[in-house]
Order: sequence, then structure tokens, then C-alpha cells
Amino acid sequence: MTRTDQLRDIRSTSRRKVLISGASIAGPALAFWLNRYGFAVTVVEKAGTLRDGGYPIDVRGTALEVVRRMGILPRLQDAHVDLRRLTFLDGDGGEVASLNPHTVTGGVAGRDLEIRRGDLTGALYAAVRDDVEFLFNDSIDALDQSGHGVDVTFRGGSMRTFDMVVGADGLHSRTREFLFGPEEQFHRYLGYCFAVFTMRNTFGLSHETMMWNTPGRAAALYAVGDSDEVHAFLNFAHPEPPFDAFRNPEAQRDLVATVFADAGWEVPGMLAAMRDADDLFFDGVSQIRMPRWSSGRVALVGDAAYAPSFLTGQGSSLALVGAYMLAGSLADRDHAAGFAAYEHNTREFVTVNQEQVGEGDATLFPTTARALEQRNDMLRKLSTMPSSTEGRPAHSALTLPEFMPMT
Repeated sequence: MTRTDQLRDIRSTSRRKVLISGASIAGPALAFWLNRYGFAVTVVEKAGTLRDGGYPIDVRGTALEVVRRMGILPRLQDAHVDLRRLTFLDGDGGEVASLNPHTVTGGVAGRDLEIRRGDLTGALYAAVRDDVEFLFNDSIDALDQSGHGVDVTFRGGSMRTFDMVVGADGLHSRTREFLFGPEEQFHRYLGYCFAVFTMRNTFGLSHETMMWNTPGRAAALYAVGDSDEVHAFLNFAHPEPPFDAFRNPEAQRDLVATVFADAGWEVPGMLAAMRDADDLFFDGVSQIRMPRWSSGRVALVGDAAYAPSFLTGQGSSLALVGAYMLAGSLADRDHAAGFAAYEHNTREFVTVNQEQVGEGDATLFPTTARALEQRNDMLRKLSTMPSSTEGRPAHSALTLPEFMPMT
């Protein structure tokens, strides 16, 4: 039997039903492509509405081709925030170096995109909302694969059966926990924690970021345009993941305030604004590394399977590429063969991007005075160099295949 005959048989029986957990980036992107291949798709999201706002994220390399094929590239280009300057400061607030941001990130000016997270999630949702069922304010409570499909019990009390389930529910994925057990066994903590929130732009910043550093601590103000708000960012070294703080917003605020209690520059005002912020996001800087991304009829995509950490700037791009590869791999295969093909053809791209976290002492957030001086010397040299016109090879290390014809 040819692959085309297999595809015809799969599609002629009935539309295969897929449940996706998570409506951020990987989830709606996967829903878009699965719908194109003839699947009946449901997306469940624990939040009551689509999540708006959030800190800026990058779309680079191979992921740009994904959004182009989705037809949303023009909308994302209109939302590009066009960060023009990145200034590093020392502990006294003096300038160390001022650079084009792409020189540090490895991005390509005029091609790669930096957009508010909410602009990307909004574009993905708009592209698929009329063709896919969304269940907001609900989540998966239990999974049972003992029958011919996946019996799902929802938190709201309903029960339904799907041919497949995909966890696109982020770094702290519950779907992953159902399948493989506690997060800790796959959680590669990179030694830092961070807090992000918005505050008033009383600094006169526009299209720029200013970053203050002392050993083991960084504070940044990020102005995505001429807005009256800026994104405030506080990052610090912490030897062990503060698991208690992950679940307690007040403990998060207390921990950050303690770490930065004697800090200079604009940090005291940032700490005061953090106390009142209603959009505080706090987490550890971590990766998820798994030996396999599926079990039975359930698979994982995006951060749930292979979070690369914000240090790589590739989380959103990996989510978009992974969604495309997973859907295409399932288009003309059953779940077992499709999941195997998805992992076989995507893992190398994931690995090379996860390894962009950096090695050695001259990292972006040094923890010692010597390493900080090494990093500053590197930044001064970079400030005299032109931005790359190619970007980092890892960002484009996968050429997107063309999959079977869509319905």
C-alpha cells in the first residue's frame, strides 16, 4: 500500500479527533496545521481567555518560514517592536557598551521579528478560531489510554474520547506529569531566576533596553516603543530552584526584594513597582530535556517537551517549528509512526538550539567579578562590529519539509 493510499484510508474512515492542552503558542500553531490536514481539533486552556500582553519574544530562522506558510507573517511584521539599542551599565550606572541588539542575540536586522507575546498568540488564535473548538477555563484532570483512544476527564467534569492528545502546556506541563511523572527528572535548572512585569516609563526610553549588572544580578528596562510603560526585568543567580516561591507570588516578591535590597541604579524604583504589579511573571531559568516526547497516543510539543530557556531566545521559534513538524508527521501516518517521525526529524534542531545557552565565564549574566569584566570586554569589542547578515546557524538549522497535500 502506498503512502497516498494510507492517507486516503486514514481520512476516509473519519476525521481523527485530537485534543491539545494549551492555547499559548505551540497549541494554536499545532491546531492550525492539524486542521489543514483534516483533523477535528479541540484546544483546552485553563485560563478564562486568551492571554494578552507578556514580555517581547523573538521569531527567527526556520520559524519565520512557518508563520509565512500560515499566512500571518504580514501581521507579525506590522507588530514588530524594532528594538534599536541595547545599553549595558555597570554597578554604578555608568555605560559599558551600547550595541545593536542583533549583535548580542544573533538575530538578523530587517528579517527576524521581535513582538509582544500577546501579538503572536492573538495572530495564531485569529488564524484558527473559526475552524477549531476552544474550551477556555478548563483543563485535563485525567487521561486513560487503556481503550482504543484516550479517555479524557476534564476539570469541569465532562468526559470525552480522542484519538490523540498533545500537551502544549508549557515548562510546567501537567500533561507531561500525567505521562512521565514529576517535572524534576526532566528539569535542567540553569542557576538563575527571573521576574518580569510592567511599570510606568518615567525614564524617557524608546525602542531600547538598558541593562544594569553586578556579579550574579541583572536589572533591565525594556521599552518596546514610545509607550508610557516599560517591561522591567530582574534576573539573579540562585544555586537551587526555589520551588516554594514558584507557587507563591508573595514569596516571589520577597525573594527578589531580598536579593536586590542593596542594588543601585533604578532598581529601588523597580522593586517598589514590582510590589504593585498585577502582571508579575516569575520563574527559574530552566530547560526541559526528555529522552522521548510521546507515550502511546499522547505527545508533547514546545516548552512541555523541550523548553530551551529564555537565554537562547528560541522558545517561541521552537514551539512554532515543532508544531509544524508534529502536524505534518501525523498527516499521513497513524499516531505511533507519526510521533516517531516527528521526534526523529525535529530532535537535532531542538538540541542545537538548546545548546545555545552558552558555555564558559563570558555569559550574558556572569556570577563573578572576573567573569563580568570578561563579558564587558566582549561587549566593548562587539560594539565596534557590524551586525550579522546571516544570524546564528542554529536558528535556521532545519529546512522545513513539504508534507502531504492538505484538505
